[in-house]
Amino acid sequence: MMMDMNRKGVCYDVGRVLDGRNWRPVFDRREVRRELEIIRDDLHCNAVKIHAQDVSRLTWTAGQALELGLEAWLGPDLWDEDADATLAYVTSAAQAAEELRVRYPGRVYLSVGAELTLFMRGIVPGAALADRLSHPDLFAAITSEPGTVLLGDYLRRAASAVRQVFGGPITYAALPHERVDWQLFDFTCVDLYRDETNKTKYARAVEVLGSRGRPLIIGEFGCCTYTGADRLGGSGYDIIDHAVSPPRVLARYTRDEELQAREIAECLVIFDAGGVEGAFVQTFVQPLSVCNADPRFDFDMASYSLVKSYAGRIGELANELPDIPWDRRPAGTVYSDMPWDPKRSFSAVAEYYASH
Repeated sequence: MMMDMNRKGVCYDVGRVLDGRNWRPVFDRREVRRELEIIRDDLHCNAVKIHAQDVSRLTWTAGQALELGLEAWLGPDLWDEDADATLAYVTSAAQAAEELRVRYPGRVYLSVGAELTLFMRGIVPGAALADRLSHPDLFAAITSEPGTVLLGDYLRRAASAVRQVFGGPITYAALPHERVDWQLFDFTCVDLYRDETNKTKYARAVEVLGSRGRPLIIGEFGCCTYTGADRLGGSGYDIIDHAVSPPRVLARYTRDEELQAREIAECLVIFDAGGVEGAFVQTFVQPLSVCNADPRFDFDMASYSLVKSYAGRIGELANELPDIPWDRRPAGTVYSDMPWDPKRSFSAVAEYYASH
């Protein structure tokens, strides 16, 4: 018998930072509050997974979500640092999260990291994420015994340190092939994208992950917005040629909102059938992935977001790439106070969450 998920969620990035680039360069508190209201009222979520590097942004946004009645799942993300620096950072975030937990008991959750084999230095060779992703045998590096030992050592240290300062439930957002001791955590949490390599066994993978002794959370899943993106899953973002100036979408890709919507909805059905505790769609908004009428510069095709952004929140990127005909309209047509418009995937998630 199919059971509806208890946590119906979406990921919400308010400022991850990679290679010095903040993924939400303009942080307008009024807009953040309004987006959280839309996530609750129109997307019909009861939980939001918040990501940022800056702990004050992270906790302020979580406080707003909690005030609105949402569960707040905090994902503090410090990328390209070693294990000691990452551990100190996550512990400080846990201390800040504890203040929220005291005010909102039973509704604050914390991750001690996400996909750290890739995003933390010291497991897969390479000083930067791009170096690690280009490892000649990345799968072997992720699943190797030395890599598993290093990750396990960090997770044991992190779980211990965080539990000393944070009294709420904790988890870790794992890659599907990372080997994690889930007894350290209150939830099994895996970022699980469907693609052409796992489509036929995706439902079975959900069942297996749900048997690890903890309630299963799908920390990320989703699809980009072009024909064929369903075949690439978590690597679907890589369709932009950065070797030319200005960068542009490779010519062979065509915008396809219906495919994105269909893929997300099919995964939600699988999660409910597999007894998943909760899932978070990747992602609500990606301000730097701006849509454009010119398909060469329709960077939203390469995004997982449920809304298509206009160029009002890209900060210095507009000045760095002046030759791109940025769509600078101040607001969308559906929400006159927001610099984006919902995609078909927004409606698909809203319809599913409202009816389950």
